[in-house]
Amino acid sequence: MSSWVLWALLSWATGNPILALLMMAAAWWLGDRLTFRVLPDPLGLFRRWNRVRRLRTTLQVNSHDRRARFELAELLLEGGHPRKAAAVLRPNIEAGDEDARTAFVMGAALGRSGAYEQGERALELARAEDPRFRAGEIDLELGRQRLAGRDFERARRALERLLSERPGSIEGRYLLGRALAGLGDETGARAVREEAWREYKLLPRFQRRHERRFAWRIKPWRPALMAVAVLILLWLAARALG
Repeated sequence: MSSWVLWALLSWATGNPILALLMMAAAWWLGDRLTFRVLPDPLGLFRRWNRVRRLRTTLQVNSHDRRARFELAELLLEGGHPRKAAAVLRPNIEAGDEDARTAFVMGAALGRSGAYEQGERALELARAEDPRFRAGEIDLELGRQRLAGRDFERARRALERLLSERPGSIEGRYLLGRALAGLGDETGARAVREEAWREYKLLPRFQRRHERRFAWRIKPWRPALMAVAVLILLWLAARALG
């Protein structure tokens, strides 16, 4: 059912096209919260925006505040602005900051901006400073970047290292499945996806929240069923209001 047809049906049921539009928006957001969590959380976005604003104000007053600069770069990276994150963090690197956290954020920012070689050098510097940094996070980031650059073989090696240290990573198994598929090993990719789903079902609830969107990419029919259930509830609510 197309969005236009659904909106027309809800408009007819409620007698109010604006209410129908609001109901559709609420249904899409609720469906996303229950499944992939691709749409942003409004409260989370506001908190991040407010913190970024405060950090920018701090740096306007004192541009040498390296702690504020690092935190701002982290938030920009998390918010999907890797180029800005790299630009903000660069003065810290030039000032001599070479700790694992700084090198990791710079490597992630450079790699996600498309500067894969520079990103890998920074990530290897982070590994040299702390070989077990965040229990395999460096290899997870390398896996992401190498997949983005279609370097499937090296992505596979990085992700296998990650899973040897963090076997419960559903994201790592999902990405490894993509790497194997890129290498033409569909049987291996299918086996990895099945193992990822079994691991996901064994995770405690608090860990499932983080891993859910990767698990449901492995089993996409499950969020599809959830979306159908949300649409049915939306239709029943529209009929009741009508």
